[in-house]
Amino acid sequence: MYHLRFSFPFTLKTLTAIIFCFFFLLSPKAFSQKRVKLKHADVGKGGVKDGARIDRFIGNVEFVQNNTTIYCDSAIFYKSKNTIEAYGRIRITEGDSVTVTSSGLTYDGNSKTAFLRKNVVFTKLGIATLYTDFLDYDRRKNEARYFNGGKLVDSTNTLTSKKGYYAIPTNMASFKTDVVGVNPDYTLNADTLQYNSKTKIIYFRSHTTVIGSKEGETAVYESGIYDTNKKLSTLNDGVIETKSYRMNGLAYYLDDVKKFYKAKGKVVMTSKEENTIIYGDDGDYDKAKGVTKVYGHAYVAKIDTDLDTLFISADTLVSIENDDPEKKALLAYNHVKIFKADMQGKSDSLVYTTADSTLYFYSDPVLWTSGNQMTADSIRILLKGRGVDKVYLVANSFVISEDTLKNYNQIKGRLMIASFNGQTITNVTVQGNGESLYYALQEPEKDKKKDIDKKELDKPLPTYTMGMNKIICSNMKLNFKEGKINNISFYIKPDASFIPPHELEEGDTRLKGFKWRLEEKPNRVDVIKK
Repeated sequence: MYHLRFSFPFTLKTLTAIIFCFFFLLSPKAFSQKRVKLKHADVGKGGVKDGARIDRFIGNVEFVQNNTTIYCDSAIFYKSKNTIEAYGRIRITEGDSVTVTSSGLTYDGNSKTAFLRKNVVFTKLGIATLYTDFLDYDRRKNEARYFNGGKLVDSTNTLTSKKGYYAIPTNMASFKTDVVGVNPDYTLNADTLQYNSKTKIIYFRSHTTVIGSKEGETAVYESGIYDTNKKLSTLNDGVIETKSYRMNGLAYYLDDVKKFYKAKGKVVMTSKEENTIIYGDDGDYDKAKGVTKVYGHAYVAKIDTDLDTLFISADTLVSIENDDPEKKALLAYNHVKIFKADMQGKSDSLVYTTADSTLYFYSDPVLWTSGNQMTADSIRILLKGRGVDKVYLVANSFVISEDTLKNYNQIKGRLMIASFNGQTITNVTVQGNGESLYYALQEPEKDKKKDIDKKELDKPLPTYTMGMNKIICSNMKLNFKEGKINNISFYIKPDASFIPPHELEEGDTRLKGFKWRLEEKPNRVDVIKK
């Protein structure tokens, strides 16, 4: 037979001690940490209101609860409710770090919440000061909330809003509705914003507008962070605008000390003075040097006053700004392509000077305009109005055009200058080592006899080649009419010959260095990168 024995770990003495401690915790002394106590008053008077005892105190009134001390000129103390109504010069101290003053106060000792009204000043020593007329200070949460307007001031910023709260342990202030921030460098407006008054970092939580105090620049963005001490910003989805420029991007990294700014994602930089827009994946702006760099699917649109647009694309685009107009320029590096209604081209690098509206092409440049392909060691284009004014082909110059019969008219020389009237080439001047091949075409006259059917007369008659003109001359000038060679003037020992079609051989139809590159000619979609 089994016998069960139960063993209790508690002795009677231990059990008695536990019961004593339990009742001790329930005793009024244990609750004393929650009770508000009167520490001092010049005059005190007791009474009854609505069946409950109240105490009135006047003159240098002082209450304490834990580390909190409440000072006032007069007060009503509801002992049973553990509540104070204070009047006059009210001051609350929380240890040695927080001080609050106001003209009116209701303090709930049970919830440890102070309801402060009129002329409220909440100070976190050495950190920030909050001004409002309506403040609820929750000591348990260590949080001060205001409504109906408030202002936070520290050594760097002044921030106001309709609603907000201040978390005392983290020094994080949150602002809501009609937020305005003022700083020696800017003024900002937002709907929602947070600010750490110790680290001096602003957290933008909604659509924000910032206006610079010195140059009037404006920034509008959706969210981000700004370190007001280091003057460093990380911003999202915004527009930055000055009197001369505007920049759009999905993300920004701004250093106001070094004056260096980065934009990332669908970057668009607009020069208002130059009517120029630069597009790319990423962009850098060095304000101190006046240099803007855009890269990644980069292209620029130069808009003339009559809305004709020149597009330039490259791996990297660099804009140089300067107070001296002669030093302003746009640089393009690697895989350069250009497109204009009457002009297309490509090269390895390009320089565009805004002062004289001139494009400089370097490293294997090729240009197509007015039905002509132009190549040289370097090409310089002077723009005027809607079109090209002059094209300078420097060293190993070569111009090729294809006629209606697929013949290639060619001009070659050391230096060429092509002149244009709007979109039409008017003449080409060759200086040094001039060579030319051009074909003479003839369209037969229609037979005007009455017996020919009218329908037959309306049919286009075929064009045929009469022969090829070959000219070698140091200098020459070719005049064009409607984009075609009309006549040629020769200077210094010309050597000219006319070769009939039946005598032409393949080697006669090409000048040395001939290369037809029409397949490289960029279209608009090749330049405007998406």
